[in-house]
Amino acid sequence: MKLFYFADFGHLKKYGVPITWDTYIHLDYGPVPSGIMDLVSTVTEDLDNSVLADTIRIEKTESNYLHRIVPLKKFVEQDERLFSKREIEVMKEVCARFATKTAKEIEDASHKESAWRETYLLQEISYSLAAKDNNCLVSKEEIELALKILN
Repeated sequence: MKLFYFADFGHLKKYGVPITWDTYIHLDYGPVPSGIMDLVSTVTEDLDNSVLADTIRIEKTESNYLHRIVPLKKFVEQDERLFSKREIEVMKEVCARFATKTAKEIEDASHKESAWRETYLLQEISYSLAAKDNNCLVSKEEIELALKILN
């Protein structure tokens, strides 16, 4: 779930808009996209009605909170057409950044972000908080304007 956060907020920090437009919630282990989390949860809680049942499998770990999401299909050219070149670029950057990191290292990285530091447990995370991070290339005002126009 944190990789979705890094992709969304990474794209937002570069181009002023997120990729998924999901609502992020502050949880103990980092920001979580609520809509995506709900979709993924159906794979373990309501497999018969899950729209992702043929797309992913959930592997539970010894940890109570960690689960591995395993793709059942390859990402193909037809899937790639659903994203812009910039979105693909940012997703590749996130994959490269975290390819060798543990879940704890990814969690720790998310806790350094303003979006997590400046919110509280179960609070919705405003996309405009991205502007407070040093690596953000757009202003809070630009983010808010884009969200107002495009959302």
